[in-house]
Amino acid sequence: MWQQQIIHFYKHLAAPAQLPTHVGVLNPFALPETFAVFEQFYQKFYSDANPRFALLGINPGRFGGGVTGIPFTDPIRLAADCGIQNSFAKKQELSSVFMYAMMQAFGGVAPFYEQFYISSYSPLGFVSQGKNLNYYDDAALAKAVEPFAAQCLRQQIPWGIRPKVAFCLGEGKNYQALQKLNEKYAFFESLVALPHPRFIMQYKLKLLPQYLDKYLNAFAQHT
Repeated sequence: MWQQQIIHFYKHLAAPAQLPTHVGVLNPFALPETFAVFEQFYQKFYSDANPRFALLGINPGRFGGGVTGIPFTDPIRLAADCGIQNSFAKKQELSSVFMYAMMQAFGGVAPFYEQFYISSYSPLGFVSQGKNLNYYDDAALAKAVEPFAAQCLRQQIPWGIRPKVAFCLGEGKNYQALQKLNEKYAFFESLVALPHPRFIMQYKLKLLPQYLDKYLNAFAQHT
């Protein structure tokens, strides 16, 4: 069952070895309150063994997955869209706003999660000087994270992730890094890059309906 494997994986997730000294790890799974909410989510939406397509982001951020433990899910969306009450500060994450608008356009949160599993190149997040740090924005960090990313994907795929295609959230450096891993390990037959939700919300908000359609059309075409 998905939920059992997910919960076990994240409960025992350890940070990559030999991280640069100026980089801190964002590990929400080490917090009991977060892990309790995390378990509720996966027991609600992943209590089956059905195959799913993967969507792979960058790494958790401080206001979404870094708080709730659930990729692209801030405390507001967790309560309002997923029906899971929580005591986290009700701050929104732009990426979460887009992703849940996309899920509603898809047909709803539950139907979406029945077909898709969201993870990241790195399931743990990183911070430096109190700010989010994407793994690819620091050369030493990127080097340290690469074997960790490969190992995490290797562990997750057998749960029932479909090998035909994976969707990369981010058309630039995240896509390049995932392509490099995929060329080396052949995790998926192909990768499809989609614009990152934060990029859309920060720079292309007026075109939001078109970007929602872009996601839905990609899913319809490749799954």
